[in-house]
This record gives sequence, C-alpha cells and structure tokens, in this order.
Amino acid sequence: MQPEHLLFSYHGVPERHIKKSDVTKSHCKIDGSCCNTPSTAHEFCYRHQCYETTKNVAEKLNLRVGSYSTSFQSRLGNDSWLQPYTNQTIDNFAKNGLKKLAVVTPAFVSDCLETLEEIGMEAKHSFKENGGAEFNMIPCLNDNDKWVKTLSVWIEDWAK
Repeated sequence: MQPEHLLFSYHGVPERHIKKSDVTKSHCKIDGSCCNTPSTAHEFCYRHQCYETTKNVAEKLNLRVGSYSTSFQSRLGNDSWLQPYTNQTIDNFAKNGLKKLAVVTPAFVSDCLETLEEIGMEAKHSFKENGGAEFNMIPCLNDNDKWVKTLSVWIEDWAK
C-alpha cells in the first residue's frame, strides 16, 4: 500500500511531566512555539525530541510537507496529556476523506501489546469505521538483524 499520509505516533505523557523537565523553568509552553525556539530545554524535552525525530525521518525519506504528522497515544486519568491524540487524529483523517493511512511508532524499538492493540486493532477498526479504506501499522524494529547488530555495537562500545 502506498499511503496518502504517514502518522508518527509517540507514546503520550502528561503535559506536567514535560513542564517539569524544562531545565529553564520558563521555556516550555506545550503549544508548539517552544519547540521551534532554540533552547537548552530541548535536550531534556520529550515532546521536542518526538517532533525532531519526525522531522528528521521525514527529511531522510524525502516526505513532502503535509504528507506526515505527529501524534501521541496512550493516556490515563484526568490530566492533560500531550496532543494531538492519536486516536482522534486517525478518526479525523478518515472523517475528512483520507483513504490510505500508515502509522509508525518510533518511540518503541519493539512492538508491545499496548501499541499492537491501540494502533494495530482499535485505531485500524476506527479508521475503517469512519470512512478510511487501507490502514497499515508499520512494525517496530523488533528482532531485525540490522537493529540487533547496531545495538550490540553500542553495547560493546559502552563496555570499552
């Protein structure tokens, strides 16, 4: 399947955790503006690193602007969590006429039950229920030979 859109879905965290990690205690605004303003806070900001990962992968894959986006999955309780939420984003794509969607979860190196259920089952079902046609969850690295070799090199380097 050639998707119309590639969604990068990262695990969500409560917004208060992002604000707590702001070493400047003043940079983080959670509105996107802070991620585009250079700061020492970026080194410790999960949200910023997610958006940078999306941007860097999109550049490497030569994806055109508008053909990819970032969202955050998994939330609990009543706190505000990082947005946009993956489930709402996927539903909105389908409701707005997107027919072919691929989702990748780059914050995970292996597929976990939570993601397999939330993305691979629930989101896929919801996408199709709301008018989408083709949904592809791109698997994580899991036990891919290149990934395992890279990881072993990192461990060996660390051990030295």
